[in-house]
Amino acid sequence: MAIIVKSRTFLSKTLAHNPLLRSISTSPYLSQEPQLAEPPLSTSATPLPPNPSSGSPMYQENWRSPLPNPFLAQSLVPLGFVQQSSSLQIQALSQTLDVASLMDVFADWMTSQQWTDMKQLFEFWIRCLDKNGKPNKPDVHLYNHYLRANLMSGVSPGELLGLVAQMEDYKIKPNTASFNLVLKAMYQERETVAAEKLLERMLQTGEESLPDDKSYDLVIGMLFAVNQIDAALKYMDMTLKCGNMVSMRLFTDCVRSCISAGRLDILVSIVERCKKTDQNKALCPSWNLCNYIADIALQNDQSKLAFHALEFLARWIARGETSKPHVHLSVDEGLVVSALGTAGRSYDSNLLDASWSILRRSLRQKRAPNPESYLGRIYALASVGKLEKAFGTLNEFESTYGNSTKEAEEELFSPFTSLHPLVMACSKNGFESLDSVYFQLENLSRADPPYKSVAALNCVILGCANIWDLDRAYQTFEAISRTFELTPDIHSYNALMCAFGKLKKTFEASRVFEHLLSLGVKPNARSYSILVDAHIINRDQKAALSVIDEMVKAGFIPSKETLKKIRRRCIREFDYESDDRVNDIAKKFNIRMGAENRRQMLFNLEYSTEYPREIKWVVIKVTEWMQLKLLSITPLLLHYSIAVPLPHFHSMLYRSTAPLPICTLTGHDQCSIRGEAEGAEAELGGRGGAGHGIEGMRGTRRAGDGDREGQGRRGGRARREEEQRRRGRGSEREIRRYGF
Repeated sequence: MAIIVKSRTFLSKTLAHNPLLRSISTSPYLSQEPQLAEPPLSTSATPLPPNPSSGSPMYQENWRSPLPNPFLAQSLVPLGFVQQSSSLQIQALSQTLDVASLMDVFADWMTSQQWTDMKQLFEFWIRCLDKNGKPNKPDVHLYNHYLRANLMSGVSPGELLGLVAQMEDYKIKPNTASFNLVLKAMYQERETVAAEKLLERMLQTGEESLPDDKSYDLVIGMLFAVNQIDAALKYMDMTLKCGNMVSMRLFTDCVRSCISAGRLDILVSIVERCKKTDQNKALCPSWNLCNYIADIALQNDQSKLAFHALEFLARWIARGETSKPHVHLSVDEGLVVSALGTAGRSYDSNLLDASWSILRRSLRQKRAPNPESYLGRIYALASVGKLEKAFGTLNEFESTYGNSTKEAEEELFSPFTSLHPLVMACSKNGFESLDSVYFQLENLSRADPPYKSVAALNCVILGCANIWDLDRAYQTFEAISRTFELTPDIHSYNALMCAFGKLKKTFEASRVFEHLLSLGVKPNARSYSILVDAHIINRDQKAALSVIDEMVKAGFIPSKETLKKIRRRCIREFDYESDDRVNDIAKKFNIRMGAENRRQMLFNLEYSTEYPREIKWVVIKVTEWMQLKLLSITPLLLHYSIAVPLPHFHSMLYRSTAPLPICTLTGHDQCSIRGEAEGAEAELGGRGGAGHGIEGMRGTRRAGDGDREGQGRRGGRARREEEQRRRGRGSEREIRRYGF
């Protein structure tokens, strides 16, 4: 232990005299001597950060050690250069840059949006010399940066065009990007005429400056913005022919503009052309815009546009299902019902399939479609002639809503209302299509599982009634219980009564009504209405009124159409007592009958198939009134009078605002008409322009002609006689035109 202490004392003395020697130890040496604390460098407290709402420029910097200019602390640029003014700095910097380094500086300054500095640096650099002592020469890309700096600085389109023209001084050809910058300035100023001219210029120049999708996007968007739809659609057609990509903004503007202008057919063609190209087939408007397109298309029965709108909606639904988290989008069922109606009216099977598919996808098997959707699909399938699918939909409809209340069932499965389109489709080709449907139903009744439907057979019965085929209707009615082993419902009896009534078999129709009452089947309002129609067809208005009385006693209210039919029959049969009873019933139930003047006028017309042998003509004295518009009438000219057929005269009299000197005449051939017309003309001349029942006649030109003849103008008299003979020959041709 003593050896260790002596050795440590020796080492310490040696180290004190020799500072180059250091001791080696495996553990740190801790000095136990007390040491004084160092005084603080500054007595000021650390400041608080600045208020962010004050807009202080120090907020984005290190506020704990703020530097007035961090560029001074880290920049390698000499201090004297930094302390110079901004323009002097840029001028000095321009002398040290080549094309590549200048492009790098522009790229940095574009991110910080130093557009004014970019302009100054380019203008200083273009005046400097390169390392070879030659003036700096920019390329087209560097010059485009200069154009962009001017554009972002708010330079007008005219000044930008001047800068583009200066590119020729540097032997630079402007490319598409150069002209696009000018088009962007024109877009901001809405200078459509200049933009169209510039686009035409780009089309006429070389391949380097041909317009691209950005060029067309700017011009077409500008034209849509100022509502110049025709010009915009022209350039839209050009960009699609060139195979350019259409932006979503431009596509949306095109859709809105075409809809507002009613150019739905053009919009359909644009959408179809976009779908054929790979770069534009993914275009899809927003969800709300798709619904708006569908509404407009369905209002105008534009089936193709409605199909495209539903296709866009299906894309949105698919995107929502694949996104994370899932977004479940659903199409309104009322929109689908309208689409099914449009498909039925336009006979578009593609729209029909798309509507039903998107409805199923929207419901996601959580509930069944509404009855209106089923009925709309049945109507559409019946319209396009797909009867097999229509009856399949009817089967699904019955299985879903067959157990509903009796009142609802009467309306849902009635062949007179809900299923009437299916009835019309069954009877479209007469007994051929009816027999085909009946045999298909008969085969389905033997299938596994069997399909038996009273509603389907009722459609066949009513279809037979529509073609006045009583035998087929009666056989189908009997087959309900015999072949299909079903029970006829009230619609079956109503269809059979309708078949008897159309053939004036009122007694048989009444027997059917009594039979259903004896079986305990409760008749509905349609049963009484059909029985009333049968009596009206048989011209028995009193029996029809008795049925109305029974209908009221049963608790039903007669419809306005039924009362109008009875009143019409009462008027035509001159049964005013029954007419008064009809009016009393209408007043009792507050039914406003209205008038039927147009129908009465058509009823009072006397139709004849014989050609009229005697036509009445009207001679009109030619006066100043002939200045009226008679171009639509081919008159028969006689001297200074005209002879027109009586029907044409009525139209002339209706349009006339002046009195007409007339005289009625009749005739069978040319000579008699000419003779009577000349006699009528003389009669009118003798009366001084007096007509039958028309007052206030004016003086005629013939009286003036007579005065001139009395003055000895024999030459004018000869010319008038020649003109008279010429007009007579023309009149004969006009008479032949009317069949004489």
